[in-house]
Amino acid sequence: MMNERYVLAKERLGELLDENLVSAPFGQYFKSVAVFLLQLADLYEQIDGGDYFEQPIEKLAEDNKKMYEDVMAGQYDTSYANPAYACKCLGKEYGQRLSFLYTQIRSCITDVFEQKLFGLVIHMEVFLEIYASFYYAAEEGDTLPKVEDVSEILYFFVYDYMDEMTMERVREKVDPAADFAYRIIMESDLSDLRYLYRFGEYISENQLGTARYLNQVPQEQLRLMADTYTEGYRIGFVKGNKDLSKKKVVQIAYPIGFERMIKLAIENFAKLELQPVIMRTPHSIFTKRGTNIAGYYSQSPNKQYEYDHREDEALFLDKKLANRKLELQKQAHEMYKTLAGLMAGPAWVEVFGEVPFSPAVCEDALRLSEKQQQLSTWYYGQLGQLVNAYIPGDERSFTIIAFPVPEIGDRYEEIMEETIRLNTLDYQTYEDIQQVLIDALDTAEYVCIKGMNGNETDLKVMLKPLTDVVKQTKFENCVADVNIPVGEVFTSPVLAGTEGLLHVSKVFLHELEYRDLRVVFSDGMTTAVSCGNFEDAAEGEKLIRENVLYHHESLPLGEFAIGTNTTAYVMGRRYQIEDRLPILIAEKTGPHFALGDTCYSHAEDVAVFNPDGKEIVARDNEVSLLRKTDMEKAYFQCHTDITIPYDELGSLYGERADGSRIMIIENGRFVLPGTEKLNEAFGAS
Repeated sequence: MMNERYVLAKERLGELLDENLVSAPFGQYFKSVAVFLLQLADLYEQIDGGDYFEQPIEKLAEDNKKMYEDVMAGQYDTSYANPAYACKCLGKEYGQRLSFLYTQIRSCITDVFEQKLFGLVIHMEVFLEIYASFYYAAEEGDTLPKVEDVSEILYFFVYDYMDEMTMERVREKVDPAADFAYRIIMESDLSDLRYLYRFGEYISENQLGTARYLNQVPQEQLRLMADTYTEGYRIGFVKGNKDLSKKKVVQIAYPIGFERMIKLAIENFAKLELQPVIMRTPHSIFTKRGTNIAGYYSQSPNKQYEYDHREDEALFLDKKLANRKLELQKQAHEMYKTLAGLMAGPAWVEVFGEVPFSPAVCEDALRLSEKQQQLSTWYYGQLGQLVNAYIPGDERSFTIIAFPVPEIGDRYEEIMEETIRLNTLDYQTYEDIQQVLIDALDTAEYVCIKGMNGNETDLKVMLKPLTDVVKQTKFENCVADVNIPVGEVFTSPVLAGTEGLLHVSKVFLHELEYRDLRVVFSDGMTTAVSCGNFEDAAEGEKLIRENVLYHHESLPLGEFAIGTNTTAYVMGRRYQIEDRLPILIAEKTGPHFALGDTCYSHAEDVAVFNPDGKEIVARDNEVSLLRKTDMEKAYFQCHTDITIPYDELGSLYGERADGSRIMIIENGRFVLPGTEKLNEAFGAS
């Protein structure tokens, strides 16, 4: 049946190229997109033939470029995937819808490589249905079909196929039998870089360069990278007081190019009796959320393109669709509830080094209305609760580690070696020094943080009181387990009384650069946000609300931490890559503050202990405690760390109830007795 639909759709696309009833500029659009769909069909058949990947790597690279060049910098300005160009050519109402359609069609490139005929066919068919509406309007003497008719076709395309797409996505998340990437990793000759093109993702010099580098490093270095990653995952369960033996599945999320390391990691996980699921990061409107990465991934061919289409669901998001999505998620999780119950949690590999991206505002890009923003926030809140019911937060853990990519510059290999050293710093040294910090902070009622060198931070963070100083502690002693590399102590602040301004001159969050970022808190909740990315202050606030607050009116200060990894800070300064360090490393290079849920989200009731045997009691705040009375208000499904670098930190001190101070950091240096060793790295800068 699907093959018959494919043959008919392909035949109709061919006929379309010879038809001229739909006049310019729409005729040009339809013919251009039809050519692209026929290219996808041709590629599907070549791969189905079985020997496509035996071609020279130059030919595979050429084909890969053809698939993605339309949205790459230089060509994006005249691509129908660009809402501005589509609206200029086709008018705003048609342009927005047809740009979305083309972008959605582009999302099925990966279906072609996975040989998922269903995905290719339904995109062919919806394209032809839209074309038919223009064709018949022209045939009947009307200039164009009604915009409402085009919108309705797109709406029901999403509505009707949401069930298959949701079911498949949930299966990929929990079922090791969904093994497309696993087979590439485990069965390919990884010394032959042609394997990279099997994924169907855009392959840039970052992926090629990473794979080349890992092909020439000694096996023991690869083993060290993999062991650090998987051992951190194991230790996370031990420190979190969670039983790993109950779990059988681990989700691996990583950047393409690291397959040699991931292959060793899979072998390590097997020794822990864990099978991997390795799902692709979503590209389709059916599964993606903004520009978030949620699986194995490659470099974007153009981040502006991704950013312009981050809110495409504005075309059709309404209560009916949101309810349907939620019901389908429930059905899918129920279908796979046994496997979901065996999910241990994600093991992430991140990369850094790409040139920081600061988005431009596209006035023609689709934007969620205020009502849709509220609906989206509600939906993801409900989805978070649903997922937690099937994959309980108090039973799962995670780990995350980061490495550079070649785009970081000519000293890439040197920076990679330094990062590996950073990721394997002595665990015990940091644990001992951080315990000194924690013992001092446990006597404080609150902490004050003040900036310097142009940093205007002036914050007061309230700490949870202890009822038993012998058995309890306020901060977790975090070394190299779930968050690699070593280096932080963190707590869930008391919100009442937490207030002031958080300010950083420049920070990189979720692949977006923010300049002169300011966040104001009152009773631990954000009350004002701004940044200097745009001349129009309103656009800066909108950027933050969309990509940091995720459309929530306000977020709590879910975490306060003191990063202790001065070695990471000095590495960033030495190579002048501070603006390219990922949050994972950047958060260890100074005090940081997380907007959103606490670090113990959905697992607050699990007792957690530091190495000294004391229970970490600051796992909740006033918002997360609402789970006991109003679950919908307790969680936000986000957690974003913002770090003040040491050279912008004037002072950080604790204040006791009697008014005495415990000075921790002054003028960017640790001054608390017992922590001076952390300053040694600065001498190497």
